[in-house]
Amino acid sequence: QVQLVESGGGLGQAGGSLRLSCAASGRTFSLYTMGWFRQAPGKEREFVAAISWIGGSPYYAGSVKGRFTVSRDNAKNTVYLQMISLKPEDTAVYYCAVLRSGSYYQRSDYDYWGQGTQVTVSS
Repeated sequence: QVQLVESGGGLGQAGGSLRLSCAASGRTFSLYTMGWFRQAPGKEREFVAAISWIGGSPYYAGSVKGRFTVSRDNAKNTVYLQMISLKPEDTAVYYCAVLRSGSYYQRSDYDYWGQGTQVTVSS
């Protein structure tokens, strides 16, 4: 069992930055791929970014590539999402999730989810 708690969301301005954190419980955190998804009102939850358990080969959705950076600190059981050059269309609830096996971009392959943190970007 893994429990995830996101933090760092809030109100940002277009062109600004925010950093999200996701703290995980469980001694096997370092073995899992960690993903970030987001869900805007009236839309489906979509893939944002993921990072493998060894911390290499991050993956990004095209809409955030070059603006968002995913990283992890296995010693702290924490994964981060640094967001810069924010846009109003980045407004959503952001979720972190654990992938034990499967495709990093497939929402249905993720096993554990956090409760989400709201990010609102004003123009």
